[in-house]
Amino acid sequence: MLIIGHAVVRDVLDGDEARVIDIVRQAYLLHEQGRTSVPHSVFLRFPDNARNRIIGLPAYLGADPPAAGMKWISSFPANIERGLDRASAAIVLNSLDTGQPDAVIEGSVISAARTAAGAALAAQLLTADRRPDGLALIGCGLINQQVLRFLTVALAPPASLVLHDSDPRRAEAFATRAAALLPATTISVVGSAEEALAAHRLVSIATTASDPHLELTACQPESVVLHLSLRDLHPRAVLSARNVVDDPDHVCRERTSLHLAEQLTGGRDFIHTTIGRLAGGAALPSADVPGPVVVSPFGLGVLDIALAQHVRDTAARRGLGVRIDDFTPVPAAAVATAEPTREKP
Repeated sequence: MLIIGHAVVRDVLDGDEARVIDIVRQAYLLHEQGRTSVPHSVFLRFPDNARNRIIGLPAYLGADPPAAGMKWISSFPANIERGLDRASAAIVLNSLDTGQPDAVIEGSVISAARTAAGAALAAQLLTADRRPDGLALIGCGLINQQVLRFLTVALAPPASLVLHDSDPRRAEAFATRAAALLPATTISVVGSAEEALAAHRLVSIATTASDPHLELTACQPESVVLHLSLRDLHPRAVLSARNVVDDPDHVCRERTSLHLAEQLTGGRDFIHTTIGRLAGGAALPSADVPGPVVVSPFGLGVLDIALAQHVRDTAARRGLGVRIDDFTPVPAAAVATAEPTREKP
């Protein structure tokens, strides 16, 4: 068993955004080809606290070599007020020969990286004909921090960055960090989400909202909205857009904005394509609605497994992490072999 902690995961992934985007792209392609198994996520909720939850995401990736395992990720929004990250996670990888767990990996960095990489990939594909001249971020937490890093690699450093958060102090702190990362970028903080939506043709929304609170009427024509937190948009806003998802069956669950739109219309005709199809070279269908393009990825566990496999293999090659040889039961035959032989007197 290889135990890989937070610092090692960062050491492997930080500064390698292009490679992470490619890993995510390949996982999406395999999923589109039917070479994955991604059961529905399991949501553990608490009767005395509706805001908190822990989610289990099992998945199999039919890559070469294949990989399988599960991400167990918690979301406790009040952690932000304590100075802690909202989400924490662990990923278990299992041997496909024996089924035994062979790696446990700290998962929050992987989870944020795969979310940001998927968003950056979608933005790269959807703006290929006309790159945005700036970027607006709604929600100034860890996910949009990573989105900014990955979009800078996938596209280019934005000439202008507009920020909004329900907590102005968090937005100002984000602006300070962003200025260090992007010294040539003009950065401004605005007081409303509508101002951010109107500022640029590329917008990323990553908040802790549990109920819809945004329309898209403020968006510029041909905007691409990365709707990463999934519950910010009113159903009518979803229905006014061309919608790109990672998997319709996964995203239309758990009262996401798209789930509410499905309940409102009785179908999923408002979903136009998937990230996997776009990555495979398909074009976004012609506009049958005049609104923006909205990308709503539920976050497939297979992306976590793909990145966890990369982290595990890289860490093992570099001699990083902590190896525990007796985590799983030791076979009796191995114990007998290991015992010293005794000569008869």
